[in-house]
Amino acid sequence: MSEIGFRPLTPIIGAEVAGVDLAVDLRPATVACLREGLLRHKVLVFRDQPMDDARQVALTDAFGGATAAHPVTNGLPDAPAVLRTVLSEDRPGLAASEAGPGFPLGATAPRRIRTEWHVDSTFVANPNAITILRGVEIPPAGGDTLFADLEALYSGLSSSLRGYLDTLQAIHSRHDPSPSPRFDGKPAGPFVALHPLVRVHPETGVRSLLVSTMFLQAIRGLNSRESTALLDFLLDELAGRDEIHARVRWEQDTLVMWDNRAVAHAGPVDGLMFKEERIVHRTTVVGDLPCGPNGFVSKALKGGLFEALAMAERIA
Repeated sequence: MSEIGFRPLTPIIGAEVAGVDLAVDLRPATVACLREGLLRHKVLVFRDQPMDDARQVALTDAFGGATAAHPVTNGLPDAPAVLRTVLSEDRPGLAASEAGPGFPLGATAPRRIRTEWHVDSTFVANPNAITILRGVEIPPAGGDTLFADLEALYSGLSSSLRGYLDTLQAIHSRHDPSPSPRFDGKPAGPFVALHPLVRVHPETGVRSLLVSTMFLQAIRGLNSRESTALLDFLLDELAGRDEIHARVRWEQDTLVMWDNRAVAHAGPVDGLMFKEERIVHRTTVVGDLPCGPNGFVSKALKGGLFEALAMAERIA
């Protein structure tokens, strides 16, 4: 579809998309063109895309099937596939994490990565394939989201290290002590999943590091010091290699779609730098079980899969 254009954000990751109205055009040819663009650029930014929750869910379905809003947190009562994130509700937690220990002499300060880089829902065995985030209420400035190319992160390592990482698996977990009951009646955790440390993209065959500052606990088969040292190195590479990053500045009715199988993200990275409200609605496309270069396939050690919603649940 020649009328759809992709303007790269950086040489390796991200593109702004022009020539499509997602609220009215979800023809198969349009979806196929956007999917090809997503595989190539990994992050797609659409400006001036006003739509309601139902249309966002329809867009998500067109790319493979909407999941529930989150494996732990419920979505909206009238739109169970939509996760609503309100920054004013999250700011106290952000401020507490910035403050550090209340009495520095009483404990060792935790090692802190400068941003919470993560891949969505890696604590389940089949993390979502695609994430779609829509700006509902956006401040005049701020609320930016960062993205990192996990394929470039992997390819930038030495061949000897890549060969070793290809053989490893890592444990990801999440346990919320008192989660609210899920709308669908399924358990809200605890979740523990074992993933390959390197995954092979199911559509492109390209390898990427499946690493995250959230949920990733340890590497199987290594002792605690070895696991910590290797993960610290990989997470430092993730946070510190600016050449593999892209920064998306939000505007009202911006919609961002990213390949959760190939990128990590962090945001809003400047949430304490402004006072205005920021509200975004998120939907996710059901994913497969990651597979490593040596054929290892992710498996659930505790908890169920992150499944697509039945049609009746999507329109509840």
